[in-house]
Amino acid sequence: EIYNMYDFTAAHRTLPFDTYLRVTNLENGKRAEVRINDRGPFVENRILDLSLAAARAIDMVGPGVARVRLEVIAEGREVPGGVRYGVQVGAFQARENAGRLKLSLETRYRPVIIVPYDSPRGLFYRVRVGSLSTESEARSLADRLAAEGFTPFVVRLD
Repeated sequence: EIYNMYDFTAAHRTLPFDTYLRVTNLENGKRAEVRINDRGPFVENRILDLSLAAARAIDMVGPGVARVRLEVIAEGREVPGGVRYGVQVGAFQARENAGRLKLSLETRYRPVIIVPYDSPRGLFYRVRVGSLSTESEARSLADRLAAEGFTPFVVRLD
């Protein structure tokens, strides 16, 4: 699916694609309903990335971030064969840098994969570790990677 900043969409690390959320800005009470269609955000302490249209609807464009309440209003689709979780440890614009990180991680972790992502800011190469059956296992892996100095994020592998 091609990103459209005028659609009411959002990125979340673990909710199933096609999940519909009601997002309420806790500072002003404004709401928007969005559909999860991407993974992210990959910034520490953020749980959701909104499209421009959704951010405008809740008056979040100026500040860029806000405290919000999320309510699931429709469940998304599950992946055949069950849900898998991994841990993202880096995103690079240079594939060579992603490749070097992958090689260094493969001495301790399996699998390590590079996932290309064509973002509005250009092509990125995401480095992900693991393929785990529960989110808690992925969080444990993220804790081990954090102890090594990474800023990891648990992601759902759809």
